[in-house]
Amino acid sequence: MPTWGIVLLIVILLAIFLPNTIKITREYERGVIFRFGRLVGARGPGLFVIMPFVDRMIKVDLRIITMDVPHQEVITKDNVTVRVNAVVYFRVVDPEAAVVKVLDHIRATSQISQTTLRSILGQSELDELLSQREKLNQILQKVIDEHTDPWGIKVATVEIKEVELPEQMQRMMSAQAEAERERRAKIIHAEGEFQASERLAEAGVIMSRNPTTLQLRYLQTLTEIASEKNSTIIFPLPIDIFSAFTKLTKVLAPTSEEDTD
Repeated sequence: MPTWGIVLLIVILLAIFLPNTIKITREYERGVIFRFGRLVGARGPGLFVIMPFVDRMIKVDLRIITMDVPHQEVITKDNVTVRVNAVVYFRVVDPEAAVVKVLDHIRATSQISQTTLRSILGQSELDELLSQREKLNQILQKVIDEHTDPWGIKVATVEIKEVELPEQMQRMMSAQAEAERERRAKIIHAEGEFQASERLAEAGVIMSRNPTTLQLRYLQTLTEIASEKNSTIIFPLPIDIFSAFTKLTKVLAPTSEEDTD
């Protein structure tokens, strides 16, 4: 065989065998190797060699996967129907288990997340669902992680995104919130009136002990009124003044009669 023929044959063989022999995986990937259908192990990252036509490699991504859980119809413990969705953050920690023990680890995690969301939230009341999301998120993460652990999946975080209430329930909750605000406003107003009455009572006691304080307060009020130049001011006179005039009239009355005689 001519030399150029041998070279051509070598080139053809290399073109056929090299792509099936030399494999490269990135830092966030692992290659799970099967030899004649039997699991050999995970390889990577970097460059490694497998046996062509004997070994088969499946790449597995180790990065965190963000998965949206679609809206689920949930009946709460107090018989309120709500629509809830969530987001799940998980990653593969055991590439061999993720390939061998489950057909599609992403779809399997999605399905178990949906069923767990309905199950856990169905055991909670509406008030708990609205006010204690952090607690429910932790419970969901723990339960989902327990189910996915045999598949080599680690669930890092579960977050409830939206809770959609029926329109009638929204109106009822709005009315309840408004009534609660009115109740608090009335209580605050009543407490203010009570404190003001206590202070006025204390001020009355102090003024009754020292009449000068009452006169100073009277003069201060006149000063405040006088600052309004367009106001008509009426000065009230104490009753004692009129009493003095009455007594003076009674004293002078007999004198007046004698002069007439």
